[in-house]
Amino acid sequence: MTRVLLAGESWISTATHVKGFDQFSSTTFHTGADAFIAAAASEGLEIEQMYAHDVPGSFPRTVEALSAYDAVILSDIGANSFLLPPEVFLEGRRVDNALLALAEWTRGGGGLMMAGGYLSFTGFQARANFARTAVADVLPVTMLASDDRVEAPQGVSVAVTEAAHPAAAGWGELVDSAPTLLGYNLVRPHQDATVVATVGGDVLVATREVGEGRSLVWTSDIGPHWCPQDFLAWAGFAPLVGGMLRWLIAR
Repeated sequence: MTRVLLAGESWISTATHVKGFDQFSSTTFHTGADAFIAAAASEGLEIEQMYAHDVPGSFPRTVEALSAYDAVILSDIGANSFLLPPEVFLEGRRVDNALLALAEWTRGGGGLMMAGGYLSFTGFQARANFARTAVADVLPVTMLASDDRVEAPQGVSVAVTEAAHPAAAGWGELVDSAPTLLGYNLVRPHQDATVVATVGGDVLVATREVGEGRSLVWTSDIGPHWCPQDFLAWAGFAPLVGGMLRWLIAR
């Protein structure tokens, strides 16, 4: 059975409530991956999500551990969560570098996807910081050195540039009916990448063969806010998710 690991795409929010003289705090947990996971399931693909707060301590750190998966998706979670596990940050001990292992695993036959967000690629105020990690060498795009967000509250259109590519199968012919997206991370295609789809003229979906493995990027969110509810409800969304993942694991 195909195993796909989605790391990230969750967050914890703390709010302070002030009521006259008194105040109190509340904490809530959120995940932005539900629609994406459901879309994959409708295409016959099961995704295991590792919440962002579990990544530092639990994400696989060796090629051997990663070999349990056919594909790994990094979504809206920065490089620090992989590079600063508790043993390093709290105890000052050496451990295996998860991102070095992830790059090696990809070259050896794994399927790596990065989805966009405030903590993807370079990200908000350059805090995601993947451009300076081993993962940068295996992705199909190069990343900016500064904040790479393109915010588009007016909406930006999606276009397919390689309709014959397997990653566009099932949704490429529906793209004219696709709702607009509200933003994305600005990246540049690698010289040996294939740009499958664009958003506002920039890379939206790109793929690359890396050694024995494959990598793919989707530069917008997999859920709100950049990927709005009408896009998640679009008839092409589930085939889009299925197309990208099937290409990634069809080695």
